[in-house]
Amino acid sequence: MKKFVIGIVAHVDAGKTTLSESLLYVSGKIGKMGRVDNKNAYLDTYELEKERGITIFSKQAVFEVNGIQITLLDTPGHVDFSAEMERTLQVLDYAILVINGADGVQAHTKTVWRLLEMYQIPAFIFVNKMDQKGVEKERLIKDIKKQLDDGCIEFGEAKINCFYEQLAMCDEKLLESYLEAGYIETVQIKKAVKERKVFPCFFGSALKLEGIEQFLQGITAYTETPGYSDVFGAKIFKITRDEQGNRLTHMKITGGKLKVKDVLTNGMWEDKVNQIRIYSGQKFESVSEIEAGAICAATGLNHTRPGEGLGMEKASGTPVLEPVLFYKIILPEGCDPRAMLPKLRQIEEEEPELHIVWNEPLQEIQIQIMGEVQVEILQNLIQSRFNIEVTFGTGKIVYKETIANSVEGVGHFEPLRHYAEVHLLLEPGEPGSGLQFEIKCSEDMLGKNWQRLI
Repeated sequence: MKKFVIGIVAHVDAGKTTLSESLLYVSGKIGKMGRVDNKNAYLDTYELEKERGITIFSKQAVFEVNGIQITLLDTPGHVDFSAEMERTLQVLDYAILVINGADGVQAHTKTVWRLLEMYQIPAFIFVNKMDQKGVEKERLIKDIKKQLDDGCIEFGEAKINCFYEQLAMCDEKLLESYLEAGYIETVQIKKAVKERKVFPCFFGSALKLEGIEQFLQGITAYTETPGYSDVFGAKIFKITRDEQGNRLTHMKITGGKLKVKDVLTNGMWEDKVNQIRIYSGQKFESVSEIEAGAICAATGLNHTRPGEGLGMEKASGTPVLEPVLFYKIILPEGCDPRAMLPKLRQIEEEEPELHIVWNEPLQEIQIQIMGEVQVEILQNLIQSRFNIEVTFGTGKIVYKETIANSVEGVGHFEPLRHYAEVHLLLEPGEPGSGLQFEIKCSEDMLGKNWQRLI
């Protein structure tokens, strides 16, 4: 069976979760459509998400349509949780960008679009809330083309002349085909979508199930099955804990297979897989093995980190969206910070961008955060998991520091009973030029093989 991993991304309140619900309902996965305001959405399962009506943690649902298995990942839209969204992007085959028809392209929509470009993820666009007053399709498509990409084309009117004309303008090969045959083959359209030359746009209302059937048909018609190697590979995108406190490593298998009792390593650690779970909403199914292209959560892995690659898969770079504020954590009286630190490290495993540090001179725990909403969520998380009520000091802006003058650092090393002293000269470069390394040491003083080791 063909398998796809598709993520839903958007600016907050565009209707991502409602779209997820309607896709699950129309595909027959759920018998009744939940609503964010009724607090019964299939994917918003945490109490806080129900209370606030926003998605905080990315979650998944697995459903089938037209003989294709789709793993749908619903990601947070609120900017405070955008790091969680960015981590999820790394395992997607395709993305669905939801745009609120009443508001058009918003600031965070553009940020998400740039990330999709950076990670080279093909995207479908669903313009939601078209049932609201004063929403004009023509104006919206113009705005989307101008602010996002000229390749954003309405697919609702597929298979008519003006549709093929617009497609032909996106790529030379499509133009040649159109001029020769007067139409463009679906196979070519699929390829153009995969190569991010064309972005199919659909319009509708997720809440009223308008345009959903057509959108699902469009997804199944214009997606290309990814190819996978037989050599094992996996990309880790999330760490969570279940209600029993078991540590779960969420990953996409990008090559070969994963079986229960397989021993995984990244060269530094070695752990055995105890259980492989396939989640859909709150429920999961345990399987003995899983093939490439699927998403699973494994238990028994105690050292994994989000962004890590296993097997042939390489680790991801640093996320683009980094926290901009840092706060001091104020503990209740009688709570020992040194006992609290390991507990907070557990949360940091799940949210690596928190950068929790113990400031020795100030004798305080500091944490990096995206914004006010995240502060509140963290307070709740610490309260529910460890039954400790913490508060936060005033937020300060995280500055990236660099050196102003040349400075020399000296390090002493004693590997295998040898003694070495290394001098490191640091000099400021041009702003934004990054780090550059070179050796200024003659080979007469130190042989090439030793220099290479340094």
